[in-house]
Amino acid sequence: MGVGKSAIGRRVARELGYKFLDSDDCIEKQVGKKIPAIFAADGEAQFRAYEREFIESGHPAQGCVVSCGGGLVVQEGMQELLKSKGVVICLFASVENIIERTSRNNNRPLLNVADPEARIRELLAAREPIYMDSGACIATDGRTITDVVKHMLRTYRACAKCDRPDSGQAT
Repeated sequence: MGVGKSAIGRRVARELGYKFLDSDDCIEKQVGKKIPAIFAADGEAQFRAYEREFIESGHPAQGCVVSCGGGLVVQEGMQELLKSKGVVICLFASVENIIERTSRNNNRPLLNVADPEARIRELLAAREPIYMDSGACIATDGRTITDVVKHMLRTYRACAKCDRPDSGQAT
């Protein structure tokens, strides 16, 4: 969260001529509730089930860039499922940048706590090893969106060519 997935994903999709999908936006539309309302009414476990359902059947098989929420990849079996769908690229940022980028957004239920910085550190400590094993990793700190987009495009093209010659999707 707060690493630029949506802004960068939109630009990458445009450059590739692909459709852009944000898993959170799609889930909100499908369920008819905003993410905080889903967490409040149904709980995190149900939200994670919605994420899995979206990845399994909620988008085209090719020709799209999917921006996934930060907790999606850590679910049991999700790494393999994502890799079977296309090229997986994880974006990273420092805790300080994540705090700065998320501080003005109340649509992040996992950060609606007394100490958001401690929560971000806790989430990163738990998730980072999984992210590192999920696909290519790109840092966004101190870089322009244009620079990160170019890096992502190079990475996607290299991974698609080597790993999945028929791939038409970036996750």
